Amino acid sequence: MTTHQSKLEKLFLHAARTLNSTLEYEELMRQVLELTVDATGSEAALAYRLDKNLDVMKVRFFDGRDYSVKSLSLPKGQGIIGWVAEHQEPVIINDVLSDPRYHQQADAIGDFSFKSVLAIPLIGRGQMIGVIEAINKINGEYSSEDLDTMVGLANQMAVAIDNARLYREAKQEAMERQLLYDVGKKLSSTLNIDEVLQLILDSLQKVVGFDAGGVFLINEERGEVATVFANGYDPSRQEYVQLKIGQGLVGWVAKNGEAVIVSDVTKDERYIGARQQTKSEIVTPIRIDGRIIGVLNLESDHLSFFNRKSLELILAFASHAAISIERAMLHKKMLENKRLEEQLAIAREIQLTFLPKHDPQIAGYDISGVNIPSGEVGGDYFDFIKIIEHQTGIAIADVAGKGIPASLIMAAFRASLIAEIRNNYAIRMICRKVNSLIYESVERENYVTAVYGVLDSKNDIFTFSNCGHNHPILLRRNKRMEFLKEGGLALGVIPETDYEERPIFIQSGDLILFYTDGVSEAKNGKGEDFGIERLVEVLKRNQTARASEVLQKIYQAVRDFAAESHVFDDLTMVIVKKV
Repeated sequence: MTTHQSKLEKLFLHAARTLNSTLEYEELMRQVLELTVDATGSEAALAYRLDKNLDVMKVRFFDGRDYSVKSLSLPKGQGIIGWVAEHQEPVIINDVLSDPRYHQQADAIGDFSFKSVLAIPLIGRGQMIGVIEAINKINGEYSSEDLDTMVGLANQMAVAIDNARLYREAKQEAMERQLLYDVGKKLSSTLNIDEVLQLILDSLQKVVGFDAGGVFLINEERGEVATVFANGYDPSRQEYVQLKIGQGLVGWVAKNGEAVIVSDVTKDERYIGARQQTKSEIVTPIRIDGRIIGVLNLESDHLSFFNRKSLELILAFASHAAISIERAMLHKKMLENKRLEEQLAIAREIQLTFLPKHDPQIAGYDISGVNIPSGEVGGDYFDFIKIIEHQTGIAIADVAGKGIPASLIMAAFRASLIAEIRNNYAIRMICRKVNSLIYESVERENYVTAVYGVLDSKNDIFTFSNCGHNHPILLRRNKRMEFLKEGGLALGVIPETDYEERPIFIQSGDLILFYTDGVSEAKNGKGEDFGIERLVEVLKRNQTARASEVLQKIYQAVRDFAAESHVFDDLTMVIVKKV
């Protein structure tokens, strides 16, 4: 065995031990850069990992003279690194100034001058993941032996970097979900809008990072957007505190309802300079029930700081902001009204905004829902929630109790449900998390019964979980009937409980009826309930009718059955019918 082979074996063994010693991404990248410098006898090294979410190349530079690590941004695809990333071929250049691929911006590192480079593509698990570059051979020029050495190390480096990336992303995703969950808990426990918005901005600081941020609300009557909460801005800049709709990036988003990511604010004519340090910005609309009620704005002192991943996270937190603003406004209106009748009228109006204004139009299905109020504010709720193409969430719920307390609990339930649906959890996990939130935010005598499921209209599958609610009735086209019981306890009864979910296949002519107890517990003059048997009879007699007509027939049958003296509860029903 030659001395050179022995040294290589020792180097590769040392590299394997070093690269497998940590999964922390930043620590690993430093070790990769140090190994590159030591293995090739170089002054410095560069590392670039491909990231499709970025519009620039984020590069780490390791200076072997003082062991410092700096980050810089290079135009995507440019320079020697950009060439190697595109062509996936190693290069040796012992006179970079004579090579047309050399990018002068690399000298922006500081007092460091590039003379020679050895660049190797990093390929892990068959995928191109980045480039490692040795810079300035200390003694002589880069040789084929240096190339062989780096090729041998590159595979170990690529696998280690990819593992660290996956580990970092898993940690990041766990933190993001935990923060979203924490915001949801806070949302259910407070009506203080400043407290919730501060939590949202603090959470975004942890998962996205920014140097200034604010939440703006739209005043449609005055045609303005005004700050309701902000961090990092000079309070003397009043022109930024209040903007006309359409003015600046914030005003543009308020007007058009589209999120914007600006990598360099100096190149966007819509930008209004509220901070001299700002270099990039991201602005998203805050929506509730399809309406734009405000804008969430974040600014950074770094170019190209925000990306598509940032946008996804900010939109998730913006949904929490929308819910908190809606609930805070409801609370404020209630406090401003002195008479109970006025409070009830406002609460009922808000409650009605929670309900769908139109039946969903889904190919192959006839779906209809109805809520017939008793005249008093109650706790009934149903909804159709667009998730992704061909998947629609269907929910029905009932709060134990009446009046304003019930409507507030229902608002908390709705907010928690929608927030957890947007986290893309499984149905059983959504129910578990909503149960915990409801338990923490209501008194022990209060609880919510509900059924939540997802209709996959492409594959004709309905997957549901029943949280202590009246059992929906599945009536097959051959008149065979079953009850949808699978799920668990009512929400808010105990702090931690598991739920099961069940998929059912739906065929042409099948229908499912969801209902609240205001339907089945209507009483006649003898004190008898309308009951399940009568409800099933009405369904069977009208199985071939349109969904909306079936609901009307049920309502009429309940009205005919009930005694004149019966005090009706809210009647809420949903029909899902496969045509």
